[in-house]
Amino acid sequence: MKTIIVSLSVAGLMFAGGAMAVDMPVDGKTKCGSCHTIDKKMVGPAWKDVAAKYKGQADAEKTLIANITKGGQFGWKMGAMPPKGLGANDAQIASLAKFIVNLK
Repeated sequence: MKTIIVSLSVAGLMFAGGAMAVDMPVDGKTKCGSCHTIDKKMVGPAWKDVAAKYKGQADAEKTLIANITKGGQFGWKMGAMPPKGLGANDAQIASLAKFIVNLK
């Protein structure tokens, strides 16, 4: 019994630590998380892949905001993203773009 409790406690700490390590905007999960994840390609590219594509570009955040707002494919050879994803507003888009460019 003690082993089970300890195992569950450790698993809980690992999950909590992982959740805190990446401070994703809530809207990134609810609005964009249907098609994107941080590290795995789904319907759309993983956000870490997007961050890598724009790494080192001075205007990366501004470019992401424009791309998310207008929608499109952006050279990913996947289906086209609709404008503003699933209805994200300008503040949500700006928050997510900042989050993406800061991923490592």
